[in-house]
Amino acid sequence: MLLPYLHEHLIEAGCDEAGRGCLAGSVYAAAVILPKDFKNELLNDSKQLSEKQRYLLRDVIQQEALAWAVGIVTPEEIDEINILNASFLAMHRAVDQLTIRPQHLLIDGNRFKEYNDTPHTTVIKGDGKYLSIAAASILAKTYRDDYMNELHAEFPDYAWNQNKGYPTKKHREMIAKVGTSPYHRMSYNLLGDTQLEIPF
Repeated sequence: MLLPYLHEHLIEAGCDEAGRGCLAGSVYAAAVILPKDFKNELLNDSKQLSEKQRYLLRDVIQQEALAWAVGIVTPEEIDEINILNASFLAMHRAVDQLTIRPQHLLIDGNRFKEYNDTPHTTVIKGDGKYLSIAAASILAKTYRDDYMNELHAEFPDYAWNQNKGYPTKKHREMIAKVGTSPYHRMSYNLLGDTQLEIPF
């Protein structure tokens, strides 16, 4: 069972990102403030859930959260500031949009760039430990999946409706075959350690 909060008497927002390891597309992050008495037996780390469960929970989270928001950082920004800083920036942008000011941030992972003067706690594998981080992981993942499905309609060669931009064998083979799209992260090793060459 996931924990409802770290600090009982503070307004606490859980934050998580999705798409950090992808070769293409924006990185998404979400921030969620849940009621202290929020309970849901199904809510867990988004990676442990089926796609159907994630979308069901997204509706529940959006209806029952005290506040929630999603932040986005583009592939161009990722190439400019690197993916670690982009992940922090996406979380900052999510927190920026919350309609309630959090007094504490619970961050999934082991590093974070301080947001204004708001105290934060990093939690390794936090999306499997705290409800608010798990909720944020579900929003970040589902909204990013929606976005990658839209990009797939524009560039079907890369099968983004299936791989969501992650470095699958087929994704890398198609980069080698047809080249990159405007959504690829050019600072990444797009072909991996294979002998493929990107056509120009």
